Amino acid sequence: MTDHAISVSSHRGEPRVSPIYDPKVRSIFFQILTAVIVVLVTWSISHNVSVNLARANIASGYSFLAGRSGFDIGFAMISYSSDSTYGDALLVGLINTILIAITGIFTATIIGFLIGIGRLSRNWLIAKLCTVYVEVFRNIPPLLVIFFWYSGVLSSLPQVRDSLKLPFNMFLNNRGLAFPKPLWGDGAYLISVAVLVGVIATLAIAMWAKQRQMRTGKQFHTIWAGAGLIVGLPLLTFLALGAPLSFDYPIAGRFNLSGGSVIAPEFVALYLALSFYTAAFIAEIIRAGIRGVPKGQSEASFALGLQPSTTTRLVVIPQAMRIIIPPLTSQYLNLTKNSSLGVAIGFPELVSTGGTTMNQTGQAVEVISIWLVVYLTISIVTSLFMNWFNAKMALVER
Repeated sequence: MTDHAISVSSHRGEPRVSPIYDPKVRSIFFQILTAVIVVLVTWSISHNVSVNLARANIASGYSFLAGRSGFDIGFAMISYSSDSTYGDALLVGLINTILIAITGIFTATIIGFLIGIGRLSRNWLIAKLCTVYVEVFRNIPPLLVIFFWYSGVLSSLPQVRDSLKLPFNMFLNNRGLAFPKPLWGDGAYLISVAVLVGVIATLAIAMWAKQRQMRTGKQFHTIWAGAGLIVGLPLLTFLALGAPLSFDYPIAGRFNLSGGSVIAPEFVALYLALSFYTAAFIAEIIRAGIRGVPKGQSEASFALGLQPSTTTRLVVIPQAMRIIIPPLTSQYLNLTKNSSLGVAIGFPELVSTGGTTMNQTGQAVEVISIWLVVYLTISIVTSLFMNWFNAKMALVER
């Protein structure tokens, strides 16, 4: 019976079609059923967790974060000791995770960009070497790369007593790189203010130069002005304050080094491994983005008399960025999450310090929830920033 027939028959007093066959009723029913199932599953998991915690005499909550940790951390960017709290330990791990993420993303982007450009090179040797790099690192697990740098490269360095003495009173051994520790005097914060002012002024000049080029077609190279502001202004501030800087130099003893600062080999191994590993994927993204720009764009720029380097910088790369940025965001997120592999070599990132805290307190649910919230927050912030950057780099049609 057709819909028209059903409608006519209903007007004649015949029974209407059952609501079960109404798509709107069915959609509402299945949505309510799904919500009920989710609530029941969530309640069941929460009930089981609370029962198991009560059976093990473990009090739930986050009050344990104020307790004394009782363990040391070898690499900490803030003041920390065994008398610090579990919250401080997790904060140290969080800072180390962010440090690895930022330095790794910066290095991987540079290496990936160079390798991606190299794969498009007309030089046969350079193109093949870049291809080998990409194929090797893309097809091995990141944990293996970490073990290679840690056990295969850094562990082969000499013992402390046989440390390699480098220029500027630096020492290199299997415990890391020891270098002079800067000690800033009074008023040194003004140097940071000068750096910030230089960066803001450089951005303002870059915006002015872009608007000027759009109006007149004349270019203004901001690189020298930016270098003068970002480097020269802090340097002048430093000299005006009377050079408020001294150093605590490392001193080589018979069995150990004293003084100075040390970059731990665990940090170097994780940093290099994640940087080189992620760079292989970024290189392919860069290559694909450049390949995605129509060849006619380059030919048109050559016809206008532009040099190849200028064409790449002003014509190809700006158009390739709209293709590059979205998948690049995923690689940045992968690098950040892969920093948790540092636990395999003893680097005190968030998972490592959280694991020690969990073993000592038994607060597994709370520690895991902290992990989830932290990594989710970092991922969301990174995605928001990259989406904003992608919108800024999008081509605007006239």
